[in-house]
Amino acid sequence: MRKILEILRLHFEAGLSGRAIALAVSLALSTVQECLRRFQAAGLNWPTDLDEEALEARLYPRLASAPAVPLPDFAAVQTALVSHKAMTRRHLWQQYRAEYPDGLGYSAFCAQLATFTEQQATVLRREHAPGAAMLIDYAGPNLAIIDRQTGEVQPVRLFVAVLGYSNYTFALATRGETTADWLAAQV
Repeated sequence: MRKILEILRLHFEAGLSGRAIALAVSLALSTVQECLRRFQAAGLNWPTDLDEEALEARLYPRLASAPAVPLPDFAAVQTALVSHKAMTRRHLWQQYRAEYPDGLGYSAFCAQLATFTEQQATVLRREHAPGAAMLIDYAGPNLAIIDRQTGEVQPVRLFVAVLGYSNYTFALATRGETTADWLAAQV
């Protein structure tokens, strides 16, 4: 929300300096000076009968008439993230930018995706008492360990255990997901 009318009122009616106006409206001095400069350049007189929105359109025409940025299909983005284990937000953003070079930046893309996800998702938060729960499972795709001596590649699985209260994490690579591997990893 712009504070154009308040800046102008404080300047013309109260006669405050640029610094005093900046303090009063919690803006930078340069922002206040730019607003006053644009008002004078627009050839407007005080008092004005324009409302805040119309005044903004006159003083900041590029900002008021900026073309709408085409937004990605966030439902498809969310589906791609869920259905493909190795899919990343950055990769999906790069695909979006390849199609729309003037589209959202990466941080805006992630922020809009987070907003979309929050609106769609139902979240169940579980509160765990200290020491009461440990969450365990194998995580992610298969990994590989390379023996430095022989160069042999050995496929491994990543076992992960997280304490529910503190989120302390333990990870261990096992040769497989057999019962023996599962029990040894928990020990």
